[in-house]
Amino acid sequence: MFLQQRLWRLALLLVVALGGVLVASGQDNVPPRDWSAADDFIIQLQRARVNQLAPTAYDLVISDIALAGNSRAEIERLQRSEGGDKLVVAYMSIGQAATFQYYWQPEWSLTGERPEWADLPDGTWAGDIWVHYWDPRWQSIIIDGEDSYLDRIIDMGFDGVLLDRVDAATYYEERGRETAYDEMIDFVMAIADHARERSPGFGVFTINGEDIPFRDPDSGYMEAVTGILVESLYYGYPRDHEPSPPDWTALREADLAQWVDAGKLVLNLNYSRVPEHVTDSYTRSHENGYLSYISDRGLSRLFIYEGFEPD
Repeated sequence: MFLQQRLWRLALLLVVALGGVLVASGQDNVPPRDWSAADDFIIQLQRARVNQLAPTAYDLVISDIALAGNSRAEIERLQRSEGGDKLVVAYMSIGQAATFQYYWQPEWSLTGERPEWADLPDGTWAGDIWVHYWDPRWQSIIIDGEDSYLDRIIDMGFDGVLLDRVDAATYYEERGRETAYDEMIDFVMAIADHARERSPGFGVFTINGEDIPFRDPDSGYMEAVTGILVESLYYGYPRDHEPSPPDWTALREADLAQWVDAGKLVLNLNYSRVPEHVTDSYTRSHENGYLSYISDRGLSRLFIYEGFEPD
């Protein structure tokens, strides 16, 4: 028995020496993930159900970790579902904390004595609090501490993660923190490194922040991420169901063209249910090399649009 174990270890070392992939204890032994094969996506962060999403033909599903319930089998069922194979991505905010999340201690809200990494509440979204994302204690909660958020997502079998509030870099730069963008770049890259050590091919997407790679082109940020989800590029800014300002859209499209040229997935999420807006968003997205989806801002319903069905 001991000889067999030693031979097994030697075989693994040989695989590593030859450039193979070692899947150690605690890592996911998953089949290759082909992100480039996705040609449609859906995002539903609230009230998402595996039995409702499984029959659809969407290639890429983005939801909250709650989609898994208490069972990794639910995610595996969705990945190999009757509507076709799916890549399943979990939402995770890294620039703000949420007081309803498992890591938030109730006494922090009751006493007002929050940890040092917790900053001011968000003025728009109740229960969300800006964080000092550069603080090692916050990064431990997110990345590699005991029961970290990222490890929970990986352990539940998700194929990737969608990082929200990378725009915290803008928030803090405007308040005088000169290193804000460099620290966000480092944070995102650390998330990608940890995730792929555990689960090779793990996808890392951000919400907005399409300009971040160009602030330091030599950082490796663009190479580290799988893609980006942009909001309201065509419809929904500053008001839902209305066109976004053309000049604002054009500036963002110029940045996103570089993402497409780099072979990254660009997911275009707009907020309008006006039929002409739906048609225009899908058409323009296709012309520019983006994947398109349109929803309400609550992201609580599943939509399939006639003429633009997932295939």
